[in-house]
Amino acid sequence: MNYKILCSDLDGTLLSAKDDVSEFTIKEIKRIRNTVQVILVSARMPSGMYYLQKRLGIEQQPIICYNGALVLQGDKTLLSVTIPSTILSQVHVMTSPLGIDLGVYAHDNWFVPKTSERVEKEIKHTKTQPTFQQTKSTLTKLKHEGAHKVMLMCSKESADEITPLLKSNFSNELNIYRSNDTLIEVAPKSVSKRSAIAHILKPSESLKDIIAFGDNYNDIEMIKAAGCGVAVANARTELKTVADHITLANTNHGVADFIQRHLVI
Repeated sequence: MNYKILCSDLDGTLLSAKDDVSEFTIKEIKRIRNTVQVILVSARMPSGMYYLQKRLGIEQQPIICYNGALVLQGDKTLLSVTIPSTILSQVHVMTSPLGIDLGVYAHDNWFVPKTSERVEKEIKHTKTQPTFQQTKSTLTKLKHEGAHKVMLMCSKESADEITPLLKSNFSNELNIYRSNDTLIEVAPKSVSKRSAIAHILKPSESLKDIIAFGDNYNDIEMIKAAGCGVAVANARTELKTVADHITLANTNHGVADFIQRHLVI
C-alpha cells in the first residue's frame, strides 16, 4: 500500500492505553514518518495532543482538534470554526434544568463549572487542566469568539432526553455526537474530521491519498472518504460497515500492526 498521508483518531484507536501510545506504535510511526505524513485527528483540545505528537516525533505536522473545528501547525492556525455564543446560550438554557454540566472548549482553553469523576478522568487521560468557573461566566467571556466544542456531561437519563431535543432544535447549526451513555459532543455543523483533512491537502493531493484509522461515529466520514479506511476491532459497528479493512483492537496496537503489515517503506 502506498499512501502519502496517514490520519488517525486517538482515543480508542491509536492510543493503546487511555493516555498514551505504545512503544510498538511509536516505532512504526517513526519508521514511516519521513515518507508518509502523519496527522493526528481528534476531538481533543490541542494540549491533549501535543504530548502525543512529541512522543511520536511528528511535532512539525498539523493537528486536527475538536473533530475538525480547529487545525494548528506549530504556532499557526490553519482553520478555526466556532459555535456562536448565541447558540451556546441556548444550549445552556435547555440543558441546565436537567442538571447537565457543560465543558466548553475554545482554542486551548477548557472551562467547567465544577469537578466531577468525568472531569478528573479527562484531566488524567489528556494531561490537561480546566478553568473552573460558572458556565454563565464562561459564555460571557466567549461572547465574541464562541467555542470550538462543547461536551455535555449527563446522566444516561438526561442524555436520552436532551439528545433528540438538541437534534430537533440545532440540526442545521451543530454536529451532535453521542460519545457514550452519558457524554454528548457538540461541534459546529460546517466542520468534520473529513472536511478539516480536505482543508489542509495540497493541490497535488486528494482524499484518496490518505489512509485513515478510527473507531467512533465522528470518524465515519473520514473513513468513508479516505483512499483506505481502517476500523479497529473495537470500533462501532456502523464504522466497521463502511471501512475497507478491520485491524486489531486499540489495546492490541491495531494501528501499528496494520502499518507494520501493509505500509512497506
